[in-house]
Amino acid sequence: MRLLRRFCVLTLCLAMALAMSSVVRADAVTDWNAIAIQAIVNVTVVPPHGSAIGFLVAKAAHDVLVNRFPSQTMFLDTTYHAYLTAHGLAETDAGVAVGAAAAAGIIALRANDGSFPLNPPPFTGGTAIGEWRPTPPAFAPMLAPWLASVTPFTLTSPSQFRAPTPPSLTSNRYATAYNEVKALGARDNSARTPEQTDLALFWSSNYLVLWNHALRDIAAAHVPDISDSARLFALANLAMADAGITAWDTKVHYVFWRPLTAIQNGDNDGNPETAGDPNWQPLINNPNYPDYTSGANNVTGAVTRALALFFGTDEMDFSVDTTNHPPAIQQTRTYTRFSGAAEDVVNARIYEGIHFRFADVQARKQGRHVAQWVFSHFLRSVDDDDHDDRDDEE
Repeated sequence: MRLLRRFCVLTLCLAMALAMSSVVRADAVTDWNAIAIQAIVNVTVVPPHGSAIGFLVAKAAHDVLVNRFPSQTMFLDTTYHAYLTAHGLAETDAGVAVGAAAAAGIIALRANDGSFPLNPPPFTGGTAIGEWRPTPPAFAPMLAPWLASVTPFTLTSPSQFRAPTPPSLTSNRYATAYNEVKALGARDNSARTPEQTDLALFWSSNYLVLWNHALRDIAAAHVPDISDSARLFALANLAMADAGITAWDTKVHYVFWRPLTAIQNGDNDGNPETAGDPNWQPLINNPNYPDYTSGANNVTGAVTRALALFFGTDEMDFSVDTTNHPPAIQQTRTYTRFSGAAEDVVNARIYEGIHFRFADVQARKQGRHVAQWVFSHFLRSVDDDDHDDRDDEE
């Protein structure tokens, strides 16, 4: 349960903060001045001649993170000053004001975005057939329902890429997904292979941490220029943050039940093909929010599509490291396509017993659409008229 709490809370917090700090790092770098990032931050900054770019980035990221996580100020200050010392830098560097200005711009822009409200009312769904309600063992209300209404970083609204209505409980499509997760996602007497179980445990991770670690490694191997690297991190984290908002909009709109609740009430859903099992339990405990659509697949669909768009290809050798160690046996997984990792996450959430396949597939599609939107409309050169507005292909 501690792992789930860490995953849920950090994912929601980091989605907002990482997007802010990634954008502000890109704005602080701005050696690629032509990039129209001021459209997001509403401040144009030019690094003073001779200033260390790394220092500008560190100062900008530090100020944003302190603003978002004030309780961590001491740790962030210590980390920031350790970075300066390790690189022979001083607070008197002329670039400190540039980093601070970039941070101030994004902080001001996001000041009233609806995130982290004081004392938000709890959301517990409903008790009707098909409706999400709190699940064991904690029976906690929905985590951060306010995220569904947060002002997106790039989208026109949280509902811009809302998923279509989930399948009817009496449909064949629902029955197929129901019986799949019932067989493959069970904690006991599952049809999973040992390899499928380990895949599930590997991807029972903090997705923002996992993907930003992967981004760091990919950038180190393939993006030598810090300006391009800053743009990659900004594009990816903007896409992941807005994909998270998109997922929450869909979750709150449809309030669709988790497989655990569905299977324990399967005899009451009006579908003769969905035999109920009141004792069924998933491999891992459910995060405390509705099933449809998957946040993990929204985020993964977004970042893998952003990477493919940035590099102009889906094909690349890269690795990801789990944050769930132990119990995952395989700690690192290597892929040859960005879409290969996205496909694994679709399946992993079924093997974990916490999502129906349609919730995963629709989420991946949402995340890809968000990434396409970000790449086509933001952080582009001001003299680049090719906005790559092609439809996303599934």
